[in-house]
Amino acid sequence: MTVMEALKNRRAIRNYTAQPVEKEKIEQILQAATYAPNDRMREPWHFYIIQGEAMKRYEAMADAYLQERFPTKPNLVESSLKVVQTTPVAIVVTADIVENDEDATADNVFAVCSAIMSMWLAAEELGLGFVWRTRGVGLVHDARMHAFIGASDKQKVVGTIFLGYPQEQALTDKKRTAFEEKTTWL
Repeated sequence: MTVMEALKNRRAIRNYTAQPVEKEKIEQILQAATYAPNDRMREPWHFYIIQGEAMKRYEAMADAYLQERFPTKPNLVESSLKVVQTTPVAIVVTADIVENDEDATADNVFAVCSAIMSMWLAAEELGLGFVWRTRGVGLVHDARMHAFIGASDKQKVVGTIFLGYPQEQALTDKKRTAFEEKTTWL
């Protein structure tokens, strides 16, 4: 598979089988993340792996969050929780905050985003499903996630990754705007 094929075929996978993900595959995905470009080689990422009993605690936290946020939308809460209930592995990724330097902190977030995309492509190559969540069940913008993983006040949560063996699904073409419509040549 070429890089272009991997990019074109990449999908957000939210439905997984019960098959556990091998530690070696998780480690390969984490290794891929470390090859991401990053300003001044700060390597500003940290990975928090959630499995087993920790996933049950994460589910309880996500349920409480979703119930508070969407009290009149039980179907939304239920469908959002499904990914947490069926995912064998979640990975929360943080970026380092550089004290008194907003630009360097932003650069670190950009580097972590690049690391997450590297993880996604590695997961694709390994036959694993992957979805990067920020809002909602990803709890990226909620202080509970920060406390749950035990991140320091010098870390910013950038994404929650759900990872597992995908249930069978048909690959459909994604509608994308042609690059020409989003490009200005100067």
